[in-house]
Amino acid sequence: MADPATYRPAPGSIPESPGVYRFRDPGGRVIYVGKAKSLRQRLNSYFADFAGLHPRTQTMLTTAASVDWTVVGTEVEALQLEYSWIKEFDPRFNVKYRDDKSYPYLAVTMGEDFPRVQVLRGAKRKGTRYFGPYSHAWAIRETVDLLLRVFPVRTCSAGVFKRAGQIGRPCLLGYIDKCSAPCVGRVTPEEHRALAEDFCDFMAGNTGRFIKRLEREMREAAAVEEYERAARLRDDVQALQRALEKQTVVLGDGTDCDVIALAEDPLEAAIQVFYVRGGRIRGQRGWVVDKVEEATPGELVEQFLLQMYGEATIPREILVPARPPDEAALIELLSEQRGSRVDLRVPQRGDKKSLMETVERNAKESLAQHKLRRASDLTTRSRALQEIADALDLDQAPLRIECYDVSHIQGENVVASMVVFEDGLARKSEYRRFSIRTGEGDVASIYEVICRRFKRYLEERAATGELDAGTDDEAGHDATGHDGDGYDANGHGGDGYDANGYGAAGRGGAATPIDPETGRPRKFAYPPNLVVVDGGPAQAAAAQRALDELGIDDIAVCGLAKRLEEVWLPGDDQPVILPRSSEGLYLLQRVRDEAHRFAITYHRTKRSKSLKESALDHVPGLGPARRQALLRHFGSVKRLREASAEEIREVPGIGRATAEAIVAALRGESPSPAGQGS
Repeated sequence: MADPATYRPAPGSIPESPGVYRFRDPGGRVIYVGKAKSLRQRLNSYFADFAGLHPRTQTMLTTAASVDWTVVGTEVEALQLEYSWIKEFDPRFNVKYRDDKSYPYLAVTMGEDFPRVQVLRGAKRKGTRYFGPYSHAWAIRETVDLLLRVFPVRTCSAGVFKRAGQIGRPCLLGYIDKCSAPCVGRVTPEEHRALAEDFCDFMAGNTGRFIKRLEREMREAAAVEEYERAARLRDDVQALQRALEKQTVVLGDGTDCDVIALAEDPLEAAIQVFYVRGGRIRGQRGWVVDKVEEATPGELVEQFLLQMYGEATIPREILVPARPPDEAALIELLSEQRGSRVDLRVPQRGDKKSLMETVERNAKESLAQHKLRRASDLTTRSRALQEIADALDLDQAPLRIECYDVSHIQGENVVASMVVFEDGLARKSEYRRFSIRTGEGDVASIYEVICRRFKRYLEERAATGELDAGTDDEAGHDATGHDGDGYDANGHGGDGYDANGYGAAGRGGAATPIDPETGRPRKFAYPPNLVVVDGGPAQAAAAQRALDELGIDDIAVCGLAKRLEEVWLPGDDQPVILPRSSEGLYLLQRVRDEAHRFAITYHRTKRSKSLKESALDHVPGLGPARRQALLRHFGSVKRLREASAEEIREVPGIGRATAEAIVAALRGESPSPAGQGS
């Protein structure tokens, strides 16, 4: 590792003008490219306070051995040069967008003598017009099959085309009128090219004139009693209309724009783009990026726009989720490349805002699918567990990890979650949730939930005879599962059965102990190798203190702080910094995020239940059916509160005593000592 002080530029040697800078490693390879309005201000920020930098930036600086820069005249020139250098040097510490899959395009090879319609993937070819991309190849083929009826363009390969010309007989598509058969001279090259150009015009959004022309010809044919030709033209119109129906109308006619949405977590980000042409969604595409540097949503958008539109066609309007930091310069650059004005907007309301939300949902789904694919690889999971063991100095890989998170709003409805990962995979049958009783802050809540979970662990292990039951007098009295404690992922009492109905078993081969009286697995009897808490040093220390007080010394503890993804060990002054590319850090983050999701879900359920409670819930003898009857009769609790006992008695099933009890409950009075009859 290099010391950044050894290659820091001399004071006053860095110019204050705009420019682009490059960090190089000892071998001279460019590892990072950046731009700045003021080179002096930006580069000095790297060397002024090393300890205050983000860990990823620190890693870049210690990997580098030198820095150089190039001065430019304007911010637009800086953007252009930055893009050129990133493309040329492919620096390892710059954000790189990569397709999360290979998207198919509908391509028309206009550069050939006889243009061909086909599905293409990968790099674009010169002389070929592209439409899309589409999410599935079958979607393209369905559209082409409909359009070939009206625009019978060649779709065959070069070999099939040549062979048909040699034998003088077209292929099947030529016989069923879905190809104009230029191979055997049915149409001239000029006529076939005109068909291909019409096909491209229709796909580009100029649809109205073709449908109007066919409808006019259909009426003319019917007028002269050419009914067979009129029927064929009618079918052609319907085919074009069905092709249009496959492309959803989302905005007004004539609207051409790209809609870009972003979903991110501290380690990765997903970008989705919907291509809208003529008000219709013509295609979509997605990218996934490793965040090798700290970046705001606006910075991610700027980097994406530079990389995406470096060679692609630029629409006149681009909708983005956040404004780039150098918005004016970026708009000028994009407008220069397009040759006309480009508008960059963040939609705030209306149809464009709704469409942005749809694209954002697709981005979130894309990121979730990417994370799932990454987590499903056995080799990757094994490497992640070993990296965690090495970083935390564990004796063995943590095959079972439990993570705890606390959720509340201003101290109300405080809950906690426990999620379990075995061999790097979620084991949802063993998730548990807790209602926190103390409510004295996150640290106290973590201490409470760890105490309750592991007291239950000691009790259930003692019941199997593996521990002396007299070693813990209070075991099991704080987590019985009957008071909102220890519920499983489905809200049940946490029986712990797996998907096959067997008792939950650890991946190390030890099955969860079975209660000899009930025959059911004991809910907390299997211990983890590692306890992860959502938080920093205070939360990690609280969890360790709970285990120490219970006499448990064979379970490792760590905390994972959200802000910088730092791993904190109890009692340590400095965090453990896992490498940005570490699979171990990715696994810990996924475990923490799942605990957070599970806690949030339980908190929302509990809060919703508390909001629905009313004074009617506590009236003796008033069950759910009669509560509903009261609300249907009066329309609201407010009108019910204003009603007299006599008016309430008009509701079927409500007697005098119950009516008086309802009035007393809603008005905060004591009910009269009347009889309980109804």
